[in-house]
Amino acid sequence: MAQRHLDPTNPLTGPAPTGDTLAGYLRAQATEFLRALRLHRETGPGANGSDGSADAARALRRSARRISASLHTFQSLLDAEWSEAMRPELAWVSGTLAMEHAYTARLERLLTALHRLSGSTVPAPSPALDPAAGGRATVPRNPPAPAAERGNLTVGAAKAGALLDRQLTLARTRAHSTALQALGSSRFHAVADRVAVLASEVPLTAGAAATDLRPLAGAAEDRLRDAVTALPLVTAGNPYNAAALVHGLSPDTVPHPQDAPWHQVRLLLRLHRYAREAVRGELAGDPVAAPRLLAAGQALNRHRDASEAAAAAAQAARTPRIAPATAYALGVLHADQRHEVEAARFAFQQAWQKETVSAS
Repeated sequence: MAQRHLDPTNPLTGPAPTGDTLAGYLRAQATEFLRALRLHRETGPGANGSDGSADAARALRRSARRISASLHTFQSLLDAEWSEAMRPELAWVSGTLAMEHAYTARLERLLTALHRLSGSTVPAPSPALDPAAGGRATVPRNPPAPAAERGNLTVGAAKAGALLDRQLTLARTRAHSTALQALGSSRFHAVADRVAVLASEVPLTAGAAATDLRPLAGAAEDRLRDAVTALPLVTAGNPYNAAALVHGLSPDTVPHPQDAPWHQVRLLLRLHRYAREAVRGELAGDPVAAPRLLAAGQALNRHRDASEAAAAAAQAARTPRIAPATAYALGVLHADQRHEVEAARFAFQQAWQKETVSAS
């Protein structure tokens, strides 16, 4: 079946979006960045970040990602030297501010999984594998374990949880300190100054004001579709991915090789979504495509979270001189999170197939 691209804008609603449209979008995102920065300064950092400062940090990351993505997708319409200098700095801001939240969410995910796995009753199937959520209902999420295995896991689960709590809480605290240092650094102030200028003056190239944005947004979609085509979607969701389980507890601590293409697709999907935002604004006027893209993005976010949680469990299992029951609990936890990785891949496959059919 022949495919067509989802047109980032509807030509019937008005003139084609041009560099002026991009300039307006960038000014709006820069204004959001400055507003979030002011909120962060007003709320204060707190011991581990107050609710207000956490919300402000999320808003800072959100606007920084969108500005950086626009500089990448529409780079031919912007001053090259300025864009090349700005993009890595925005990525540094977004990445630095994201770490504390990532460690907090990872610890919560792992402790919740440990509680579920060590329960005396068989828990309900995971929503990720429920048919309503695009999962595979024919594979039981948590089949009953033999009594001896449940007892062994329960003995080690508490110590495994305590070990993960110590390791990830320490990492979160360090990430919080790093974020505070970054926000007070001359490097961050230089970025904020550039964003303040961007809020009023966008360095467009000559002729950008008359250039149609849609071909550049379409190129971002092409890159996404090419990357998805290269994924093994036929086997996505296989819960018995032995290669994934074997690698996770090997001495090699590098990121899982199976996950890298999926992480890349997640980044490309984000670029595609932000390009659509720049062209038409928050996916407005496309109520059918927006939920599909968001569902695909949410599946890839779950994939990343489960992949990183599995890596954290494997790393904890490498801790010297831990008890066998603790190592066993961490191994079961690692396997559980790798199953979640496969479930997220299958959910993405389902969401993407709906997206592809709608574009055919």
